Amino acid sequence: MTASDAERTLAMVRTLLDRSHLATTGQIPDAIAQAAQTLGWTAGLYLIDHEQRLLLPTPVTGAPARRPLNIETTLAGRCFRTVEPVPTGRTAPGVWLPVVDGSDRLGVLEVDAPGGIDLQDPLVQERCRMLSHLGGHMIAAKSPYGDGLDGLRRLRPRTVASELLHQSLPPLSFACEGLVISCLLLPAYDVAADAFDYGVADDTVHLMVLDATGHDLRGTILATLALAAYRNARRNGRGLSEGVSAVDRIVAEHGGAERFATGVLGELDMSTGRLRYLNAGHPAPLLMRHGRVVKELDAGRRIMFGLGQEPAVFAEEWLQPGDRVVLYTDGVVEARDHDGEFFGQERLEELLHKAAAAGLPAPETLRRIAHDVLDRQGGVLQDDATLLVAEWATSRERTFTAVGGVAAHDLSPHGEERQSPRR
Repeated sequence: MTASDAERTLAMVRTLLDRSHLATTGQIPDAIAQAAQTLGWTAGLYLIDHEQRLLLPTPVTGAPARRPLNIETTLAGRCFRTVEPVPTGRTAPGVWLPVVDGSDRLGVLEVDAPGGIDLQDPLVQERCRMLSHLGGHMIAAKSPYGDGLDGLRRLRPRTVASELLHQSLPPLSFACEGLVISCLLLPAYDVAADAFDYGVADDTVHLMVLDATGHDLRGTILATLALAAYRNARRNGRGLSEGVSAVDRIVAEHGGAERFATGVLGELDMSTGRLRYLNAGHPAPLLMRHGRVVKELDAGRRIMFGLGQEPAVFAEEWLQPGDRVVLYTDGVVEARDHDGEFFGQERLEELLHKAAAAGLPAPETLRRIAHDVLDRQGGVLQDDATLLVAEWATSRERTFTAVGGVAAHDLSPHGEERQSPRR
């Protein structure tokens, strides 16, 4: 890379960062386009809708209007599904780039240049990586400050209950050295009483999936309160036992002996693979090894949350590198088609096996399963459907950090070094 090349790359980065400081949320697509212009490129941002079926164009000042793109049938959709660059295939070649915040898939970026885009050029690879990844970070950083982009991602209005719950959930995907977590909850717009949560600190991964009773605002409030109680205990330095007790108390207090919750709470030691978990009347998590479901994690049973305190007896499972733990709610396996046939655990396992055999990343695996569940019911859910996958020491986290073959540094638990401790 010459000095001139480095200066132009720096100008692109500086433009995006400088324009983003005082940009509203809805002006981030303009900032990305202006950064691309420093290289003589044009760039158009598409964001995924909340049900993850369409890529929706964001308006850019002075640019012509664009149409939504189907994830299943377009090159842009392939880019989103695989989290890899895909050439646009036009006469003057351009490229579709995945836009992620960490590992959370936000959409895609269409990049074109008068002379075409050569992804075999290391300089072009580096510029594409910087533009798309910095763009993703800016979208995530600015989104809490305004509604300009979230409004674009909605295909219909949300209920108050849905607004409350989805604002309380963490991002759908997270990755760090040696770990990938991906989650999905449907419905995206209507009332739901499921919840999920996760967190990583000091080599400990905290996991929760919860299902509160009731398909109304009260059920949503109960699930949200339980999620907050679990986080509060965790963030105040309490252990897993205290987290279970906190959820139990809040559900009992606000359920009024009429509403309860099932759930799985767990802690994974990142350095050893030791998983401790407790199951309160919930479907048993699945353990995947070498791409197959090898067992149900059916121990650690207790009564549902809100039915009374009882001593927490945790089960223990020792994971092997490459294992995946799948948590889900009964709205997945109990979904019925028009003939009344259940979706079932067997079908869930079959879809997990197919996704693993195809090498699909965890977010894409869950997207496909969730849509299968939804389509089976004619697009109208009979119950909330929630899925969470935690992958330990698979090295799949690297697939979210590279564009055009630029690999991430090996910071997995089995690498030679780790540059900084997890906090």
